[in-house]
Amino acid sequence: MAGIIQGQIEEYLDSLLPARDAVLREMERYAARHRIPIVGPPVPAFSISLRVSSEPSVFLAIGYSTLWLARAVGSEGAVYYTDDDTANACRAEAYLKRAQAIGRVRLLTGDALTLLDSVEGEFDIIFNDLNKEQDPSVVRRALPRRRVGGLLISDNVLWSGRTARPAARGDSLTPRSGSSTASSTAHPACLPPLSRSVMASP
Repeated sequence: MAGIIQGQIEEYLDSLLPARDAVLREMERYAARHRIPIVGPPVPAFSISLRVSSEPSVFLAIGYSTLWLARAVGSEGAVYYTDDDTANACRAEAYLKRAQAIGRVRLLTGDALTLLDSVEGEFDIIFNDLNKEQDPSVVRRALPRRRVGGLLISDNVLWSGRTARPAARGDSLTPRSGSSTASSTAHPACLPPLSRSVMASP
């Protein structure tokens, strides 16, 4: 991420990643061609190291993070994919079938927070990649849904550096987004932003 991580550091982090298979590589190329924002490979690679048993996902576009996590949860786990775009959900389903991971994924289409409320139980990880305008709502509604020791992982919390700069005149969104991040980091066990400004809050 320009202005946050130096290019050499980002290249070094990428060099530590496990090899991605053909399906993941194709998803990365598709996202790049169509300007679809997916998390970089270090983020799901970090997540799968946790070996979670279940995970609801908030807005996952073409299913890139979903595939990483579906492979991590094992045969007894489940990953919940949400997106409000049926075309994205169909593309994600196709990729997950090709990767033979569809059996561990529950595909849900609609508003992510409404869908989160519709799923019962607690979760090991809630991955938040919604628009920044929704971050305060995500923090309020997702934190109580984690089981003890679970994580709320939020992508792009530094917002390309915007969160750290004074808000422009008339910009009420940046302060709200920053305050929601601050409320998460108030937890004594919170991890600081990781790699491309991803934050995990236990």
